[in-house]
Amino acid sequence: MTTEPARPSGWRIFGKALLGALTGFFLVPIIIFIIVLILNFFNAVCGTPGDSGGCEMGLATITIASALPGAVIGFVVNLVRGLRQRRG
Repeated sequence: MTTEPARPSGWRIFGKALLGALTGFFLVPIIIFIIVLILNFFNAVCGTPGDSGGCEMGLATITIASALPGAVIGFVVNLVRGLRQRRG
């Protein structure tokens, strides 16, 4: 006699998807910040008098702008994983 493991409920899948959205909301901007910081380090224009803080503002803007797409990516990835797990 074999028993199947219990399938996750819809609420549990949705809750994990929300947790994934929260994780993506914070994790993706951190990764983007580090990548853009490294790219700005190798950019010869950044830090020169003609730059006037453009590289720093670009760093801040792209980091802030990546938060919502990161949340959507985290939500969708965890929702798909949960639905696949539910199918068996």
